[in-house]
Formats: sequence, structure tokens, C-alpha cells
Amino acid sequence: MLSRSKSSISEQKLVNYMIYLTDILEELTGLEHLKTIWFSLLLHVYKRKYLLNGDYSSKLWDNGRQMVICLWDLYGKLWHGYELHGVENIPEGPGLIVYYHGATPIDYLYFLARLCNQKGRLCHSVADHFTFKIPGIKLLLDIFGVMHGGREECVQILKNGHLLGVSPGGVREAFFSDENYNLLWGNRKGFAQVAIDAKVPIIPMFTQNLREGYRTLGKIWSFRWLYEYTRLPVVPLYGGFPVKFRTYIGDPIPYDPNVTAAELAEKAKTAIQSLRDRHQKTPGNILRALLERFDKHQKDD
Repeated sequence: MLSRSKSSISEQKLVNYMIYLTDILEELTGLEHLKTIWFSLLLHVYKRKYLLNGDYSSKLWDNGRQMVICLWDLYGKLWHGYELHGVENIPEGPGLIVYYHGATPIDYLYFLARLCNQKGRLCHSVADHFTFKIPGIKLLLDIFGVMHGGREECVQILKNGHLLGVSPGGVREAFFSDENYNLLWGNRKGFAQVAIDAKVPIIPMFTQNLREGYRTLGKIWSFRWLYEYTRLPVVPLYGGFPVKFRTYIGDPIPYDPNVTAAELAEKAKTAIQSLRDRHQKTPGNILRALLERFDKHQKDD
């Protein structure tokens, strides 16, 4: 019994050391996806050890999935003091979670992990096609239900009773929004049509200090021009600062058959802007966000 306990402690120390080492490598190389690749590698080891196949809905994958979830949740807690507020606003049944996209979606990953730990629910996700070109993470994406997401596929996932997360701002919002947290959705309303077709509510979500954790060089015109011309993810980012992250989930926007997709999209945008205006001081400030790690009075703001 004692030896098993010592072994468990040693394994935890190894995991913590690997996460710490990965952080250092990310800072030195600027590759913010290293942790994701490492977690994917762990899943490959798990798959090989237990001789698992591609049926990712099988319960045989539960332990491997839970391992990654616990690691992500631990990392969020240690590095960003991550908090999730308003989880009671997520319905028991299906729903479309719509969120603001930071320079990286690391807050969304923390949310997925915390939701699974607290509620035992797996939220499927829509990601940009760039995500699927990152080498080494396909298994991780498959296990957690991440997809590029055609409209029919999204509707079917919701009709099957699942949660689905999407950021209408996508890559453009990630690269070119800034410390003022402007939503860059353009005329996108496909996500709203998905909610209407599936007859599910939209749940708005926003993370405080997200742009203080990671920022981009999107204000430099040459990077903006290059992206517009090539549509390649060429805008550098920097950061990894251990600022305070708090994710806030707003009141659901119920399904209404009399509302158009354009009207529903505007309602969702207004709801996220309301969360931002309530919980985020703008323009964002990195030092202030760092100090909020020690400010207990803002917890329930």
C-alpha cells in the first residue's frame, strides 16, 4: 500500500515536471501548442498500451480522456488560478455554447476540463481547419469530439443531446481583436441557424483577462496584409503570463421559432458584450491581471 502511494506521488511529480518543462519550451520557442501535442502523445501511449481501436465513444477510452482532463484542469488552476462561474446556466440537455476567441483558446480548454470534472459532461467543439493541420494532435481532437463542423453535422450533434462549443469570431478574432476585447464576427450567423435548426438555446460565455494571458502582433499592418492575402496563420503571438482567468457563463438565450438567424446572432453578440462589459476592465492591463491572482474580492463580481 505504501509503495503504491509512493509510486503515485512520483508519477504526479513527473507529470508536474513535464508540464513545467513544456512551459519553458513554449516560452523559448514560441510554440504555444506544445502542451497539446504532449497530451496527445500521452493518449497515443494509452492507446498502444490497451490496444484500443478508433471507437472513441467506447468506455475503454474514459480513463485516457479523464487523464488529459485532470492535467488540463490542474494546469489551469496552477498557472492561471482558473475559475468557472455560472455553470448552473448550462442546461441539462443540448445547447450551443458561443464564446469570445482569445489569441489562443486556452481558456476554452480549461472550460472543457472543468465542465467535465464538475458535471461529467463532454462538450463537442467546432474548430478552424488550421487546427487539424497541427501535427500530432489528431487523436486528441477525435477523443474530445473536435470537428471542422458543417452545419448538418453540428445540428445532428445537438439533436443527439450534446453540448457544442463554437466561436463565431474564429481566427480573425483571435489574431486581430486586442485588449479592448472587440468582437469581430462580421456577418456570421451560421451558428445561429444551427441553434434554430436544432431547436436549442445559445449559452454565451466570456473569459476575463484572456487577452492579458496571450496577445498577438495583429496591429502590425504587414501581418494583417499577409493574413488577408494568404489566409495562413502567420500572425505571431506572445505571452503565457500567469494572469487570473475567470470564465463567466451567461443566461441562456432560449429557442424561439419566430426569431431569424440574423436576429439570434445579434442577441448572442449582445449577450457576450454584456458579460465583457460587466467583468472585464478595458483596455486590459497585464500587470493588473497579474495582481488579480491575489485579489479575492473580485471572485463574485
